[in-house]
Amino acid sequence: MSAMPAHTPAISVRGLRKAYGTHRVLDGIDLTIPQGTIFSLLGPNGAGKTTTVQILSTLIKADAGEIRVAGYDLAREPDQVRASIGVTGQFSALDGLLTGEENLRLMADLLHLGRSRGRERARELLERFDLTDAARKPAIAYSGGMRRRLDLAMTMVGTPKLIFLDEPTAGLDPRSRRTMWQIVRDLVDQDGVTIFLTTQYLEEADELAGRIALLSQGALVAEGTSAELKRLVPGGHIVVRFADADGYRRAAPHVGATSRNDAALTVQIPNSGSVKTLKKLLEWLDAQAIEVAELTMHTPDLDDVFLSLTQEPSTQESSR
Repeated sequence: MSAMPAHTPAISVRGLRKAYGTHRVLDGIDLTIPQGTIFSLLGPNGAGKTTTVQILSTLIKADAGEIRVAGYDLAREPDQVRASIGVTGQFSALDGLLTGEENLRLMADLLHLGRSRGRERARELLERFDLTDAARKPAIAYSGGMRRRLDLAMTMVGTPKLIFLDEPTAGLDPRSRRTMWQIVRDLVDQDGVTIFLTTQYLEEADELAGRIALLSQGALVAEGTSAELKRLVPGGHIVVRFADADGYRRAAPHVGATSRNDAALTVQIPNSGSVKTLKKLLEWLDAQAIEVAELTMHTPDLDDVFLSLTQEPSTQESSR
Protein backbone atom coordinates (compact mmCIF):
# COMPACT_ATOMS: atom_id res chain seq x y z
CA MET A 1 0.00 0.00 0.00
CA SER A 2 1.24 3.45 -0.84
CA ALA A 3 1.46 5.97 1.95
CA MET A 4 -1.13 8.71 2.18
CA PRO A 5 0.08 12.23 1.39
CA ALA A 6 0.83 13.98 4.67
CA HIS A 7 -1.97 16.53 4.22
CA THR A 8 -4.65 13.88 3.60
CA PRO A 9 -6.92 13.33 6.63
CA ALA A 10 -7.06 9.82 8.05
CA ILE A 11 -10.85 10.20 8.09
CA SER A 12 -12.99 12.77 6.31
CA VAL A 13 -16.77 12.65 6.74
CA ARG A 14 -19.38 15.03 5.40
CA GLY A 15 -23.12 14.64 5.93
CA LEU A 16 -23.06 11.07 7.29
CA ARG A 17 -26.59 9.76 7.77
CA LYS A 18 -28.00 6.42 8.83
CA ALA A 19 -31.54 5.43 9.73
CA TYR A 20 -33.34 2.24 10.65
CA GLY A 21 -36.91 2.66 9.53
CA THR A 22 -38.14 5.98 10.85
CA HIS A 23 -35.45 6.22 13.50
CA ARG A 24 -32.44 8.35 12.55
CA VAL A 25 -29.33 6.95 14.20
CA LEU A 26 -26.90 9.42 12.59
CA ASP A 27 -28.21 12.76 11.40
CA GLY A 28 -25.62 14.60 9.29
CA ILE A 29 -22.23 13.92 10.93
CA ASP A 30 -19.16 15.91 9.83
CA LEU A 31 -15.68 14.82 10.97
CA THR A 32 -12.09 15.47 9.94
CA ILE A 33 -9.37 13.48 11.71
CA PRO A 34 -5.70 14.20 10.83
CA GLN A 35 -3.18 11.41 10.39
CA GLY A 36 -1.07 10.36 13.36
CA THR A 37 -3.49 11.55 16.03
CA ILE A 38 -5.76 10.06 18.67
CA PHE A 39 -9.40 11.00 18.24
CA SER A 40 -12.09 9.97 20.72
CA LEU A 41 -15.81 9.74 20.07
CA LEU A 42 -17.87 9.96 23.26
CA GLY A 43 -21.58 9.70 23.89
CA PRO A 44 -24.23 7.89 25.91
CA ASN A 45 -25.15 4.33 25.03
CA GLY A 46 -27.41 4.52 22.01
CA ALA A 47 -26.01 7.82 20.75
CA GLY A 48 -24.72 6.28 17.50
CA LYS A 49 -21.04 5.59 18.32
CA THR A 50 -21.15 1.91 17.34
CA THR A 51 -23.01 2.69 14.13
CA THR A 52 -20.40 5.31 13.23
CA VAL A 53 -17.54 2.86 13.73
CA GLN A 54 -19.36 0.11 11.82
CA ILE A 55 -19.84 2.42 8.84
CA LEU A 56 -16.27 3.76 8.85
CA SER A 57 -14.86 0.22 9.10
CA THR A 58 -17.03 -0.97 6.15
CA LEU A 59 -19.24 -3.30 8.23
CA ILE A 60 -22.48 -1.53 7.31
CA LYS A 61 -23.38 1.03 4.64
CA ALA A 62 -24.29 4.66 5.21
CA ASP A 63 -27.55 6.02 3.82
CA ALA A 64 -25.85 9.24 2.76
CA GLY A 65 -22.59 11.13 3.11
CA GLU A 66 -19.19 11.67 1.54
CA ILE A 67 -16.71 9.51 3.42
CA ARG A 68 -13.00 8.91 2.90
CA VAL A 69 -11.02 6.61 5.16
CA ALA A 70 -7.22 6.32 4.90
CA GLY A 71 -7.44 8.37 1.72
CA TYR A 72 -9.95 6.05 -0.01
CA ASP A 73 -13.57 6.62 -0.93
CA LEU A 74 -15.56 4.36 1.39
CA ALA A 75 -18.35 3.68 -1.10
CA ARG A 76 -16.18 3.04 -4.17
CA GLU A 77 -13.00 1.58 -2.62
CA PRO A 78 -14.05 -0.53 0.39
CA ASP A 79 -11.37 -3.17 -0.21
CA GLN A 80 -8.60 -0.56 -0.05
CA VAL A 81 -10.14 0.82 3.15
CA ARG A 82 -10.21 -2.64 4.75
CA ALA A 83 -6.57 -3.19 3.80
CA SER A 84 -5.60 0.07 5.52
CA ILE A 85 -7.42 -0.28 8.85
CA GLY A 86 -7.46 -2.46 11.93
CA VAL A 87 -10.34 -3.00 14.35
CA THR A 88 -9.79 -3.97 17.97
CA GLY A 89 -13.15 -4.54 19.62
CA GLN A 90 -14.15 -4.47 23.26
CA PHE A 91 -14.42 -8.25 23.31
CA SER A 92 -11.26 -10.15 22.52
CA ALA A 93 -10.99 -11.93 19.17
CA LEU A 94 -8.35 -14.35 20.44
CA ASP A 95 -8.49 -18.13 20.19
CA GLY A 96 -7.97 -19.13 23.81
CA LEU A 97 -6.72 -22.62 22.92
CA LEU A 98 -3.89 -21.26 20.75
CA THR A 99 -0.74 -19.78 22.21
CA GLY A 100 0.02 -16.09 21.85
CA GLU A 101 2.52 -16.86 19.10
CA GLU A 102 0.05 -19.11 17.28
CA ASN A 103 -2.64 -16.43 17.39
CA LEU A 104 -0.26 -13.96 15.76
CA ARG A 105 0.89 -16.46 13.14
CA LEU A 106 -2.72 -17.32 12.35
CA MET A 107 -3.40 -13.65 11.70
CA ALA A 108 -0.30 -13.47 9.51
CA ASP A 109 -1.58 -16.45 7.50
CA LEU A 110 -4.98 -14.79 7.06
CA LEU A 111 -3.18 -11.70 5.72
CA HIS A 112 -1.06 -13.87 3.36
CA LEU A 113 2.26 -12.64 4.76
CA GLY A 114 4.01 -15.93 4.02
CA ARG A 115 5.46 -18.36 6.56
CA SER A 116 8.85 -16.70 7.02
CA ARG A 117 7.51 -13.15 7.23
CA GLY A 118 4.67 -14.32 9.47
CA ARG A 119 7.05 -15.85 12.00
CA GLU A 120 9.24 -12.76 11.92
CA ARG A 121 6.26 -10.44 12.41
CA ALA A 122 4.98 -12.55 15.31
CA ARG A 123 8.39 -12.34 17.05
CA GLU A 124 8.53 -8.58 16.53
CA LEU A 125 5.10 -8.03 18.02
CA LEU A 126 5.57 -10.42 20.94
CA GLU A 127 8.66 -8.46 21.91
CA ARG A 128 7.09 -5.07 21.36
CA PHE A 129 4.00 -5.86 23.42
CA ASP A 130 6.02 -7.52 26.20
CA LEU A 131 4.58 -10.99 25.56
CA THR A 132 7.74 -12.94 24.69
CA ASP A 133 7.80 -14.86 27.99
CA ALA A 134 4.18 -15.91 27.47
CA ALA A 135 4.49 -16.61 23.74
CA ARG A 136 4.04 -20.38 24.10
CA LYS A 137 1.28 -20.25 26.70
CA PRO A 138 -2.36 -20.65 25.64
CA ALA A 139 -4.12 -17.30 25.45
CA ILE A 140 -6.83 -18.54 27.81
CA ALA A 141 -4.20 -18.45 30.59
CA TYR A 142 -3.36 -14.78 29.96
CA SER A 143 -4.38 -12.03 32.35
CA GLY A 144 -6.85 -9.39 31.17
CA GLY A 145 -4.06 -6.93 30.40
CA MET A 146 -2.06 -9.53 28.47
CA ARG A 147 -5.12 -10.50 26.43
CA ARG A 148 -5.74 -6.87 25.49
CA ARG A 149 -2.10 -6.45 24.48
CA LEU A 150 -2.21 -9.61 22.37
CA ASP A 151 -5.47 -8.49 20.78
CA LEU A 152 -3.89 -5.18 19.78
CA ALA A 153 -0.75 -6.96 18.59
CA MET A 154 -2.92 -9.08 16.29
CA THR A 155 -4.42 -5.90 14.86
CA MET A 156 -0.89 -4.63 14.15
CA VAL A 157 0.18 -7.71 12.17
CA GLY A 158 -0.99 -6.06 8.96
CA THR A 159 0.61 -2.66 9.82
CA PRO A 160 -2.65 -0.67 9.54
CA LYS A 161 -2.63 3.08 9.04
CA LEU A 162 -5.75 3.54 11.15
CA ILE A 163 -7.04 1.55 14.14
CA PHE A 164 -10.56 1.63 15.51
CA LEU A 165 -10.03 0.96 19.20
CA ASP A 166 -13.13 0.14 21.24
CA GLU A 167 -12.95 0.17 25.06
CA PRO A 168 -9.25 -0.79 25.17
CA THR A 169 -9.01 -0.91 28.98
CA ALA A 170 -12.44 -2.20 29.99
CA GLY A 171 -12.07 -4.37 33.08
CA LEU A 172 -8.34 -3.74 33.55
CA ASP A 173 -6.67 -2.77 36.81
CA PRO A 174 -5.08 0.72 37.06
CA ARG A 175 -1.52 -0.49 36.28
CA SER A 176 -2.65 -2.47 33.22
CA ARG A 177 -4.71 0.52 32.05
CA ARG A 178 -1.67 2.80 32.15
CA THR A 179 0.40 0.21 30.30
CA MET A 180 -2.22 0.12 27.54
CA TRP A 181 -2.30 3.91 27.41
CA GLN A 182 1.45 4.01 26.79
CA ILE A 183 1.17 1.36 24.09
CA VAL A 184 -1.50 3.42 22.33
CA ARG A 185 0.65 6.56 22.53
CA ASP A 186 3.63 4.64 21.12
CA LEU A 187 1.57 3.43 18.15
CA VAL A 188 0.95 7.06 17.27
CA ASP A 189 4.38 8.48 18.11
CA GLN A 190 6.53 5.66 16.72
CA ASP A 191 4.38 4.18 13.94
CA GLY A 192 2.35 7.19 12.86
CA VAL A 193 -0.87 5.22 13.32
CA THR A 194 -4.15 7.12 13.70
CA ILE A 195 -6.35 5.93 16.57
CA PHE A 196 -10.13 6.27 16.56
CA LEU A 197 -10.99 5.64 20.21
CA THR A 198 -14.37 4.89 21.71
CA THR A 199 -14.49 4.55 25.48
CA GLN A 200 -16.84 4.89 28.44
CA TYR A 201 -13.93 6.06 30.61
CA LEU A 202 -13.89 9.83 30.23
CA GLU A 203 -10.55 9.95 32.06
CA GLU A 204 -9.14 7.76 29.29
CA ALA A 205 -10.27 10.12 26.54
CA ASP A 206 -8.92 13.06 28.55
CA GLU A 207 -5.57 11.30 28.97
CA LEU A 208 -5.10 10.09 25.39
CA ALA A 209 -7.09 12.02 22.83
CA GLY A 210 -5.85 15.13 21.06
CA ARG A 211 -9.40 15.88 19.97
CA ILE A 212 -12.72 14.68 21.34
CA ALA A 213 -16.20 14.75 19.83
CA LEU A 214 -19.45 14.35 21.74
CA LEU A 215 -22.28 12.49 20.01
CA SER A 216 -25.82 12.83 21.32
CA GLN A 217 -28.95 11.41 19.71
CA GLY A 218 -27.20 10.99 16.37
CA ALA A 219 -25.71 14.48 16.15
CA LEU A 220 -22.34 15.94 17.08
CA VAL A 221 -22.97 18.47 19.84
CA ALA A 222 -19.35 19.52 20.48
CA GLU A 223 -15.82 18.87 19.25
CA GLY A 224 -12.42 20.13 20.33
CA THR A 225 -9.50 19.52 22.61
CA SER A 226 -10.21 18.44 26.16
CA ALA A 227 -9.44 21.95 27.41
CA GLU A 228 -11.72 23.55 24.83
CA LEU A 229 -14.62 21.28 25.76
CA LYS A 230 -14.19 21.98 29.46
CA ARG A 231 -14.53 25.69 28.80
CA LEU A 232 -17.98 25.11 27.30
CA VAL A 233 -19.61 24.46 30.67
CA PRO A 234 -19.76 26.77 33.70
CA GLY A 235 -18.12 26.06 37.02
CA GLY A 236 -14.48 27.03 36.51
CA HIS A 237 -12.95 29.14 39.24
CA ILE A 238 -9.73 30.29 40.91
CA VAL A 239 -9.17 29.79 44.63
CA VAL A 240 -6.69 32.14 46.31
CA ARG A 241 -5.41 31.59 49.86
CA PHE A 242 -3.68 34.62 51.28
CA ALA A 243 -0.55 34.54 53.40
CA ASP A 244 -1.97 36.80 56.12
CA ALA A 245 -5.22 38.35 57.29
CA ASP A 246 -4.22 41.87 56.24
CA GLY A 247 -3.68 40.86 52.62
CA TYR A 248 -6.96 38.93 52.66
CA ARG A 249 -8.92 41.92 53.99
CA ARG A 250 -7.41 44.28 51.42
CA ALA A 251 -7.86 41.98 48.43
CA ALA A 252 -11.17 40.26 49.04
CA PRO A 253 -13.46 43.21 48.12
CA HIS A 254 -11.58 43.96 44.86
CA VAL A 255 -10.91 40.65 43.07
CA GLY A 256 -14.46 39.75 42.00
CA ALA A 257 -14.85 36.96 44.53
CA THR A 258 -18.16 35.10 44.57
CA SER A 259 -17.42 33.46 47.92
CA ARG A 260 -15.09 34.15 50.84
CA ASN A 261 -13.85 32.15 53.81
CA ASP A 262 -12.63 34.44 56.56
CA ALA A 263 -11.25 31.62 58.68
CA ALA A 264 -9.24 30.02 55.85
CA LEU A 265 -8.31 33.40 54.29
CA THR A 266 -9.52 32.21 50.88
CA VAL A 267 -11.61 33.66 48.08
CA GLN A 268 -13.18 31.98 45.07
CA ILE A 269 -13.18 33.87 41.76
CA PRO A 270 -15.16 32.72 38.68
CA ASN A 271 -12.94 31.86 35.71
CA SER A 272 -13.71 30.03 32.47
CA GLY A 273 -10.09 28.94 32.11
CA SER A 274 -8.86 32.19 30.63
CA VAL A 275 -5.15 32.82 31.15
CA LYS A 276 -5.84 36.55 30.81
CA THR A 277 -8.03 36.53 33.92
CA LEU A 278 -5.33 34.79 35.90
CA LYS A 279 -2.62 37.12 34.58
CA LYS A 280 -4.61 40.25 35.49
CA LEU A 281 -5.26 38.89 38.98
CA LEU A 282 -1.58 38.15 39.61
CA GLU A 283 -0.53 41.54 38.26
CA TRP A 284 -3.01 43.32 40.55
CA LEU A 285 -1.91 41.34 43.62
CA ASP A 286 1.73 42.08 42.82
CA ALA A 287 1.04 45.80 42.37
CA GLN A 288 -0.69 45.86 45.76
CA ALA A 289 2.18 43.93 47.37
CA ILE A 290 -0.27 41.30 48.63
CA GLU A 291 1.33 37.95 49.36
CA VAL A 292 -0.44 34.77 48.24
CA ALA A 293 0.15 31.49 50.06
CA GLU A 294 -1.59 29.29 47.50
CA LEU A 295 -3.45 29.69 44.21
CA THR A 296 -5.29 26.92 42.38
CA MET A 297 -7.34 26.84 39.19
CA HIS A 298 -10.36 24.57 39.00
CA THR A 299 -12.00 23.72 35.69
CA PRO A 300 -14.96 21.46 34.90
CA ASP A 301 -13.88 17.93 33.98
CA LEU A 302 -15.10 15.82 31.06
CA ASP A 303 -17.78 14.29 33.27
CA ASP A 304 -19.29 17.77 33.65
CA VAL A 305 -19.05 18.34 29.89
CA PHE A 306 -20.60 14.95 29.10
CA LEU A 307 -23.53 15.41 31.50
CA SER A 308 -24.13 18.99 30.39
CA LEU A 309 -24.05 18.49 26.62
CA THR A 310 -25.43 15.00 26.00
CA GLN A 311 -28.88 13.52 26.51
CA GLU A 312 -30.01 10.05 27.47
CA PRO A 313 -31.41 8.13 24.49
CA SER A 314 -34.96 6.82 24.43
CA THR A 315 -35.62 3.10 24.87
CA GLN A 316 -35.93 2.75 21.09
CA GLU A 317 -32.52 4.35 20.53
CA SER A 318 -30.67 2.42 23.19
CA SER A 319 -30.11 -0.59 20.94
CA ARG A 320 -27.91 1.30 18.47
